[in-house]
Amino acid sequence: MPRDKTVNHIKIMAAAKEEFLERGYEKASMRGIADRCGLTAAGIYRHCRDKEDLFCQLVSPAEEKLKEWAKGHLRRYEEPVKKGKKIKWQDSNIDMMRELVYPNMEDYHLLVAKSKGSRYENFLHDMTEESQNKFLSYLEKLRTAGINTPDISPQQLHLLMTAYITALFEPVVHNYSYEEAVDALETLEKFFLPGWKQVMDL
Repeated sequence: MPRDKTVNHIKIMAAAKEEFLERGYEKASMRGIADRCGLTAAGIYRHCRDKEDLFCQLVSPAEEKLKEWAKGHLRRYEEPVKKGKKIKWQDSNIDMMRELVYPNMEDYHLLVAKSKGSRYENFLHDMTEESQNKFLSYLEKLRTAGINTPDISPQQLHLLMTAYITALFEPVVHNYSYEEAVDALETLEKFFLPGWKQVMDL
């Protein structure tokens, strides 16, 4: 569907965000959104196919920003391996939360906490699976390059990734303020960073 910037479209998106944040995807209704923005349901359908399309229009930009961040994060690790250089390990996930996710708390709260019933319902699980697969692929590239890698099974890595990503997004699930989330992040960093370094043998 077209993503226009007309006055009505802006009003619809603002009303939809309010409706989804307050009621969640499952309980939200097109009638409720129409009432919030002062339009008819028929008027809203000129801007989307259905409720799910409207929800996707709201959360897909946040999803895309996460994907772009993840690509950049992976490149920072892969480029040194390609060039035969020493790898400087850093946890960009902490930076991602502090700089991208927590400053846009409402958008990511909508994505991870209000998406039940939509195709984004298992977003954190899917994100964990994707992160795990990329990490395992990266370890294989290290081995191919003759670089020592940690002896960790996919099952063990899944446990660690699940615990880590769940913890990072808990402030999002509970819609903390930015200040509260950053304060919590400092504790998470102190707890998880030494563990990751030990697992990675750094």
